[in-house]
Amino acid sequence: MLEIACFNAPSAIAAAKAGADRIELCTDYAAGGVTPCLSALQQVRKETSIPVHVMIRPRGGNFNYSADEFQQMKKEVDMFKSLASGFVFGILDPACRLDKPRNCELVGIAAPLPCTFHRAIDEADELEESVEAAIFCGFKGILTSGGKKNAIEGAERLHRLQRRFGTSISLIAGGGIRSTNVEELKRKTGTKWHHSAAITRSGEDVDEEEVKRMQQLLTTSGPEQDKTY
Repeated sequence: MLEIACFNAPSAIAAAKAGADRIELCTDYAAGGVTPCLSALQQVRKETSIPVHVMIRPRGGNFNYSADEFQQMKKEVDMFKSLASGFVFGILDPACRLDKPRNCELVGIAAPLPCTFHRAIDEADELEESVEAAIFCGFKGILTSGGKKNAIEGAERLHRLQRRFGTSISLIAGGGIRSTNVEELKRKTGTKWHHSAAITRSGEDVDEEEVKRMQQLLTTSGPEQDKTY
């Protein structure tokens, strides 16, 4: 299963047409993705029917947010809820642990829509402990590179996480995934979901052909995946 991170509405529409199973909608590629504008989601919804998960992140940088930033995140979840298929966010405390109270509150506001804890988890001091905390908070998915710079480097740990937690939460492999390594990653990790921006040129627009290549490789390298979550 292939999730494509898209940083503008035209890219999301193109990725859907190219065969993506799900869109993560955000903006500002240079910052690693922040909350998009509502009009972008509205535009995507007019053109596509696949699930669109909206990133809720008030700024780039670390994942320890001020009281005002947290209030902004709550308002944004509420604003997007009628059109989104799910949400993607992650809050750490000053000690780089998963902030249970704040994450639980956001998951509750988003309910019944599913939430993914994004790659902030790779900056947490204790990855396995943080996965357990994410499950406790009610997250349905975790986007992770296994605590490494990219998913290939973290493949062994991703495999361990999948074996330990795969029945409790969806592990989404992400970080540097392209058509050149997605088959290897699927084989090494056993994860069902794979996440990529599919950007192969300068700028932040998706490469439709790259999306098609990755989807074809994922489809032909093994049995049809379970499409839940």
